[in-house]
Order: sequence, then structure tokens, then C-alpha cells
Amino acid sequence: MPTNQEKEQPRRRQARGERRIAQLLEAAAAVFTTTGYTAASTNAIAREAGVSPGTLYQFFPNKEAIAIELGDRLMHEMRETFGEALAPVDPATPLEEAVGSAVDRFIAFNCDHPVFFALMHGPDIPGRMAKDHDALHATLLSRIEGLLSSFLPDAAPADLTRTAHMCLGMYKAGLELVLAHEGAERDAYIQELKYALIRYLDPLVGDRLGRPGPTRTAT
Repeated sequence: MPTNQEKEQPRRRQARGERRIAQLLEAAAAVFTTTGYTAASTNAIAREAGVSPGTLYQFFPNKEAIAIELGDRLMHEMRETFGEALAPVDPATPLEEAVGSAVDRFIAFNCDHPVFFALMHGPDIPGRMAKDHDALHATLLSRIEGLLSSFLPDAAPADLTRTAHMCLGMYKAGLELVLAHEGAERDAYIQELKYALIRYLDPLVGDRLGRPGPTRTAT
């Protein structure tokens, strides 16, 4: 029978392998964010990780495999994020709070993982990743529609779908500006994004979500 020491060796090798994979994925995230997926190379990723290309190839055959593994992990985390961010809203919640809470969660994810935007919106991402992103996008739209329906119960399904598409489109446009800035200027763009979404939804929501009614002034 194997001794305890012999049993421990495979576990240690597995743990070392997992640490090395995490190291390579972290390096790949830095390279993809800086150069984009198309211009990145396995040599650049190995150099960023401080390992030889041969070591990298022990775990990944090419940069596409690295991007797919990184994308899988990020999309799993993103699904958890929007599951929390787009939970049903209490009717008494002010519109500003409902929008602000959702935006803050998504922005925090994207700021913590800027490579997600770089990979998912690049011109030449791997085919499988594109399909996974399309599925994520469809699920996200469905969750936004569900959230909107909780405070727009009389809206027609086509109107909800259109409004969900508009909200997501506005968020993506704002996100690109947010990620392009840092510090106080980034915070300012986050606030502008919230304002844009709130002002768009305000007339639709009316007296729901704790609001006394539309407060827009003529310009």
C-alpha cells in the first residue's frame, strides 16, 4: 500500500500546478489588457509570468487556450456578480439606489478585471469565447428585463426588451469611458453613467421605486 508520503506527492504536484496556472493566467490578463488579444503572444505571457515558454507550454498549448481558460473563469465570476446585482428590487427602493447598486457591482467587477472588457470586446477573440459571451449577453439581458418588469409591471414585453437593450448599451458605452480613466476622473464618469441611466428610466418608472414622480425640468 502507498505510504502517506507517497499519497502526498501527487497532491503537492497538483497544488504546484494550480499555482502555476494561476500565475500564468494573471500574467496573461496583464498582457491582454495592455496589448489586446490579437497582439499578445505566448512569449510575452511567459515573460510577464517570469517563466520560460517551455514551462508555459506544459500547461497551455497556445494563447487561445489561455484566453479561453481565463474567459471561462471570468464569465463564471461575472454570472455571480449579475446574479447579485440584478436581484429583485423592493418597490420602496428609490430609483437612484436601485440603479446605483447595480452599476457599482458591475463597475467593481470590470475595474478589478479590466481584461474581461479587453477580451470580450476585442476584434479577434476565439470563437468559443465569442459564443460563451453571446450566451452571457443573452442571459444578462433576460435578467435586466426581469428586474425592469418588477417596477414596470404594465409594460409590454417588446417595450421591456427594448428598454433592457438600451440600459445595457448605455452601460457598455459608459464602461469604456470609466475604464479609460483613473482616480477622481473615473469616479466622475461612474457618477455620470448612473445619472444617464437614472434620467433615462425616471420618466418610465414614475411613482414606483419610492419616487414621487418624474422630476425632469425643461431644457
